[in-house]
Amino acid sequence: MNTTAVVRHADARTLNHILIVFIKELLDALRDRRTLMRMVLPGILVGPLMLFGLSSLIAQFETQFEKREVHVYGAEHGPTLLNYIERQNYRLVKLEGNAMADAFEKSLRSGTLGAPVLVIPPQFEAELARGDQPTLEVVTDSANTRAQVGVGAVAGLVRGFGQERAQLALMLRGVSPELTQPVQLTERDLASPGARATRITSIVPFALIMPVLYGCLAAALDATSGERERGSLEPLLTNPASHHAITLGKWFAVVLMGAAVAALSAFGFLPAQWLIKSDALAAQFRFGWQEASLFAALLAPLAVAAGGVLMAMAIRTKTFKEAQASANLVLMVVGFLPLIPMLNPGADAAWHYWVPGLAQYQQMMLVLKGEALGLDRVLPALLSALGLAAASLWYVAREMRAAAAR
Repeated sequence: MNTTAVVRHADARTLNHILIVFIKELLDALRDRRTLMRMVLPGILVGPLMLFGLSSLIAQFETQFEKREVHVYGAEHGPTLLNYIERQNYRLVKLEGNAMADAFEKSLRSGTLGAPVLVIPPQFEAELARGDQPTLEVVTDSANTRAQVGVGAVAGLVRGFGQERAQLALMLRGVSPELTQPVQLTERDLASPGARATRITSIVPFALIMPVLYGCLAAALDATSGERERGSLEPLLTNPASHHAITLGKWFAVVLMGAAVAALSAFGFLPAQWLIKSDALAAQFRFGWQEASLFAALLAPLAVAAGGVLMAMAIRTKTFKEAQASANLVLMVVGFLPLIPMLNPGADAAWHYWVPGLAQYQQMMLVLKGEALGLDRVLPALLSALGLAAASLWYVAREMRAAAAR
């Protein structure tokens, strides 16, 4: 009975030490307002800024399509083609004069002209009347995004004009135009509305990985190399608290900061949707309170793993700057992981859910697609995060024990 009481007393004392260190580290992190703002502001602003930029770009393209304009050079050489284009409710912008050829090319290169130019050669009508195959040219600049987007519409108009001419020629000869298309093709899309919407909403998981790391980064570095550089780590280690209790207290504070920034980043996408300028983008952007809550919960294991790894990287260093250089390697590796399924599209591999960072990205994509998150997709991510954190904290405690011995 006495032995049980002693064990309980020791456990309570250890928990008390962990809580004291946790509160101390949390207050230190909150007291440093500059560091706090560097952690919180990116998490809050990442959603609005990304959506605003994306919606502005899409709105530009939509405005360009709504204008329904076709820039033409050599309009006098193709009246039949221009008649067809106008019948499709497009407005012609005629570029005339010999000097205009060099002028519109320069405008396309500089980006001041945001539409491709259809060039009609002088012999176009004569070749068309003889039954020859005249050549048209669409001039654009692939580096000019606005102009490049309009190439498809111009090409579609030219193809439509060619099909109309071919059908009329067949009808004049008493041949049914349907003979040229003996097979009809229909398309059936098996993707759910959520899966189709991920073409737009996939930016959300990608944007939420890094804020978690940045949320853990400042707290992890300050709790290890920062204290060592200030000379406050050694006095802390002389306290009766065990090194494991000190390590756990610091780690809990780091994880809390990372999870808090993750939640702010996830919920930051909710008001960010008010900034969407494009109606088409707003209709496809399926992200509400349920998705934000699930994302915040799914990102917590990443904060668990990242907090431990960053502390382990920083405890080895003697200065804060050296710790930042080491931590950049972790940020670079984890930031690259979500690119793996993008560069290699296809079915999710089972090992994806064992890699912190990549697992969270895959899980968030499943939420956006409306698919179920089974234990086979949640448990591996949780186990790998806890295992990585446990190994990292063991190393941190060992380094603190070595520092105290010195």
